[in-house]
Amino acid sequence: MTAATGHHFARPGNRFWPVLHLSGFTPRLLKPAEQRELLSYGLGITNVVARATARADELTAEEYVEGGRLLTEKVTRLRPGWLAVVGVTAYRAAFGDRTARVGPQERTIGGTRVWVLPNPSGLNAHWTAATMAQEFARLREAAGAPGHGGSVSVTIPSS
Repeated sequence: MTAATGHHFARPGNRFWPVLHLSGFTPRLLKPAEQRELLSYGLGITNVVARATARADELTAEEYVEGGRLLTEKVTRLRPGWLAVVGVTAYRAAFGDRTARVGPQERTIGGTRVWVLPNPSGLNAHWTAATMAQEFARLREAAGAPGHGGSVSVTIPSS
């Protein structure tokens, strides 16, 4: 659907937009066609791999590695405070980190900290919308981003 619509996470059943709202990143539920509004909340969105597919497993290892390289260049140039990669499998493949788990990573790109979020695809049955929203909210709170009315409250355990 991304290729057909030109918008990220546009496939019916993808939980990205509801989870983004539930976690407090946005004050209301945005539609994929409203993705440009993310900029007004201090958020950006891009792909690791530009080629749209129905399933992540349709992408090759080479595409992920090249996508990781290009994303690293983009992050180095734009210098965001945080990079959130949606999907631990995509992160592992793109950045060569086989042991990565959902959550904050030790890796940084320049001064940019990295957080891996669960894949919001409807195919990812391991995570509910509520548990994904909790993880997204952990990132929002760690980044110091304001809450915009999401219904999730999270306490980040101290280490």
